[in-house]
Amino acid sequence: MTASAIAHGAGLDTDIVIAGGGLAGATLALTLARVLPQLRVTVVEAFPLSPEALPESYQPSYDARSTALAWGSRQIFEELGLWSRLSEHATPIRHIHVSDRGRFGATHLHGKDHRQDALGYVADNRWMGLCLMRELRQTDVRWQAPAEVVSMSPQPHGITVNLRHGETGTESALSAQCLVVADGGRSGLREKLGFRVDQQSYGQHALVANVTTSERHQFTAYERFTDEGPMALLPQGFGNSSGKTAGNTAALVWTLDDAALDEVLALEDAGKCQQLQQRFGWRLGRFTRIGQCNHYPLTLTTVHESVQPGVVLVGNAAHTLHPVAGQGFNLALRGLMALVEQFRIATEQNMGLGDLRRLRHYQETHRQDWQQTVRFSDTLIQLFGHKLPAIAAARDLGLIGLGLVPGAKHWFGRKAMGMGGRRAVIRPTGAAVEDKAHHE
Repeated sequence: MTASAIAHGAGLDTDIVIAGGGLAGATLALTLARVLPQLRVTVVEAFPLSPEALPESYQPSYDARSTALAWGSRQIFEELGLWSRLSEHATPIRHIHVSDRGRFGATHLHGKDHRQDALGYVADNRWMGLCLMRELRQTDVRWQAPAEVVSMSPQPHGITVNLRHGETGTESALSAQCLVVADGGRSGLREKLGFRVDQQSYGQHALVANVTTSERHQFTAYERFTDEGPMALLPQGFGNSSGKTAGNTAALVWTLDDAALDEVLALEDAGKCQQLQQRFGWRLGRFTRIGQCNHYPLTLTTVHESVQPGVVLVGNAAHTLHPVAGQGFNLALRGLMALVEQFRIATEQNMGLGDLRRLRHYQETHRQDWQQTVRFSDTLIQLFGHKLPAIAAARDLGLIGLGLVPGAKHWFGRKAMGMGGRRAVIRPTGAAVEDKAHHE
């Protein structure tokens, strides 16, 4: 342990407590283990989850939920040494087709135009979790599961994190330097800790399911704007074991208002496929199967201040946005890297990990990324949400113009690839702190 860590962490049970062991929390724990191995990290997870109890093999499920990973996220996982394993079951997005239902406007994006094999990837959440856990098994990260963080109180030289253990209901406490809340926005923990949250409803729900089509996806992601809201179809899987032939499965994200959602959910599978066919069209042939349908309300969540002395919110606990551009997890991932960078600076400058000045620096850095990403997503929602003929015609010209105006299509593509801003580069402790620039 370094002198700075000893100075601020001596006598404490752990240095960092991560509330939540999902994709965000597990990725943060692994990054800390890679970059700052001298720190003691404890993950508190409500489910009986542990790196020591993993299935021996992975069997893909048709109904598994998936995540869109931007090219910038692939770079982060490569730096963590995780991509070679993760890519075994990640489907590349080599093309993106953006269209407006019932109108002539459309544009196409291609990875080769950016000198990349893919614009992004689609990965099964369960597979991502298994890959993270297998790597974490080789680290010194400690787990408290099943357990949950119920409260936190400041102390003269750190904080006390109070836990409730799921199996017994007993309570215990951990003394630490900093608490990172990575348990999403539905646990209520951020509200218990006094964070002020604003939520703006889009008045819509996202229905998510996996579908099978008669035509192969050709590694193309479709973003289809309709009068009822946007829908996305993301390519999944391969046509054979070689990993080179496109498959027939896609991950659907379908935006619906309350009445339309109830109507779709009441239908048998054949009826759902017929409704989907009507809204999406025939670019992938006939929809032949739809899996288990899940849905959730769409909101734009803003936390006015995502940091307090000794506490920081990350991922969906700090912000949620519309899934129209598939940027939610990618934004969270960049935020995690920015936070680790501030932890490293604190360690090198002999500061406590929960020092409010460092946490505020993280907040300001990540807020710029968050605001840009929200503007990008909300602009698409506002632009394609209007039904007025003049606005509809203007957006069609805009879609066509992306392919005609020099630099416009390149900018749009880099935004979709999660490379429109700046992010921290993962380096060992002691290296100079810099930013890796991704210029638009």
